Amino acid sequence: MTEFEKAISVINSIVITTGTETVALTNSLNRVLAENILSDTDMPPFTKAAMDGYACRKADLGMELTVVEEIPAGKVPLHTIGKGQCARIMTGAMLPEGADFVLMKEHVEITGSGTLRREKLSDNANICHKGEDLRKGDPVLLKGIRIAPAHAAVLAATGCLEPRVYQLPRIAILSTGNELTDPAEKPEKGKIRNTNGYQIYAQALHYGISAFNLGIVPDDKEALKETIAGITDQYDLLIITGGVSVGDYDYVPEILGSLGIEELFRGLRIKPGKHMILGRKDNHFIAAMPGNPVSAFVLFEVVIKPLLNRITGSDDNIRRLILPYERDFSRSNDDILLFLPVQITGNGTVVPVEYHGSAHIHAYTQADGIMEIPVGVSEIRKGEKVHVRPV
Repeated sequence: MTEFEKAISVINSIVITTGTETVALTNSLNRVLAENILSDTDMPPFTKAAMDGYACRKADLGMELTVVEEIPAGKVPLHTIGKGQCARIMTGAMLPEGADFVLMKEHVEITGSGTLRREKLSDNANICHKGEDLRKGDPVLLKGIRIAPAHAAVLAATGCLEPRVYQLPRIAILSTGNELTDPAEKPEKGKIRNTNGYQIYAQALHYGISAFNLGIVPDDKEALKETIAGITDQYDLLIITGGVSVGDYDYVPEILGSLGIEELFRGLRIKPGKHMILGRKDNHFIAAMPGNPVSAFVLFEVVIKPLLNRITGSDDNIRRLILPYERDFSRSNDDILLFLPVQITGNGTVVPVEYHGSAHIHAYTQADGIMEIPVGVSEIRKGEKVHVRPV
């Protein structure tokens, strides 16, 4: 078996294979930037008021001031502020020449028609200076960033309405097993509905990529080989569930070998998901994983997501929270990396979810994350910190 860290190291060594394209900013959410974005202007582009109030000279704060104009946002000031003068100004409006202070309107006393004076003391100038956030030519977003809503705002602010991004990979999901039926059918005795195809499709979509659910192939060696051989070069990533263990009907490992698919690793020292193969043929990847739904779910989160990051050019780090465990925990077998469903409480602690094993996918409908228990750890005391991957 391959140590989990070694498998991730293998994945992280993969060279990006997808091309690039431009997309409309409105369609760019979750896409990965393929270029550095530079600011085409100073931000802010001019010195402006951070508050509603009166633009004046700080040296004049002790005297009565005469209002010479009103400056709403978007208007260019008409006057230079001289001694004893001020301008009524709105938040975001351009600061007039001569002014170096914005006196908040809450801090003034109106002394007459068009005159005022400072009523409360404050040393805050309430000004945003030109270029204090960014200078023209500064990098604002870097290649490899997955575009989130805040990134979209920055792209809009720099006038980048068609960012260059990495192309989305083509992903296909193939479920295998004589016991599987389509979810639309009521299973006969000895049969179960195929959940993996829909589960992995949803996980891929949640990641930001639509996948092709190719349905079910029975445990027939020739049918499986023909199907896999016919589709491997059509997709950047083919995910196969079922048929990868050591049973008499687990044909997938033999078939992959016969098709000349290079094994990047086979078998992982983890639970669930031990019987996994990651293979590659040219620029096409094949991930074969157990058919148990929890195994498939966990493997997508901990293995497939890092692989997709490499394929899509993303530099995202998989988030792992470090939080205190709220119970005592023990296990007899500590020679494997264990993944368990957990909830994160409002107090920021971690509690277990009732879990019966790798067929109990319902447990994950109650879970906020996947807790990792490393190799060699047999006990966790209440209050000790654990690593949790949000899901």
